[in-house]
Amino acid sequence: MTSAVEAHAIQGERVELPVRIRDAAVASAMFAVPADAARAVISYSGLDVAEPLPGRAICSLAFVRYADGDLGPYHEFAVAFLVRPPGSAPPTGALGRLSGMKGVGAFIHWLPVNQEFTLEAGRTIWGFPKELADIPMDLAGRVKRCAVRFGGRTAIEVAVRSGAPMPEGSGAPKVEAYSCMDGVTRRTPWTVTPSEVRMRPGGAKVVLGDHPVAEELRGLGLDRARALSSSTVGHLRMVFEGAEEVRP
Repeated sequence: MTSAVEAHAIQGERVELPVRIRDAAVASAMFAVPADAARAVISYSGLDVAEPLPGRAICSLAFVRYADGDLGPYHEFAVAFLVRPPGSAPPTGALGRLSGMKGVGAFIHWLPVNQEFTLEAGRTIWGFPKELADIPMDLAGRVKRCAVRFGGRTAIEVAVRSGAPMPEGSGAPKVEAYSCMDGVTRRTPWTVTPSEVRMRPGGAKVVLGDHPVAEELRGLGLDRARALSSSTVGHLRMVFEGAEEVRP
């Protein structure tokens, strides 16, 4: 007996789960930020940030060019935080913090996109906080650049320098993505298969504008912080399963 396929009607089109991305390119940077400030930013979700070091949380900025996938081609920018699994107790001590990093997920705090179809799909299917923006992007050179603009006003600009090539198979194949919209927190299983991965310490520059999220990031010190690391992925395949509600 075959199970029914979960599907959603998006702008008159049928989108079946899992949603598959067959080719995308990514540039990203990770920053260590004050844990209490990050905790305040995502408090609406009921989740808590992971602290790989005492008093420090991890904030990731990423921009993605989707070239081939079930939701069509589009550009996307993401602000995400590493979070502990819902219901887990805060780790104590160095060994506790190390073991506490197992099972951490990525909480998607902000996710502007530049196409309306993926906007509706993301909000409807997974509760991802997508909003429509102009997202010019240049991934051709050694320095990858992206900006997010609303009505001609820049919210954020990020530049990421390419690093050293990594062995094939590098990266996290399975990730738990969390989101919170309309007061509901959700978890989405997310599988990634990267190739042409490059990484380096530092290597990112952030310029913040006057969007509310830019003010939050400024409060985290991202306009003056040095990135822990930055990475680029030349080709990325992804699979998004259906979302489930969680009780933090």
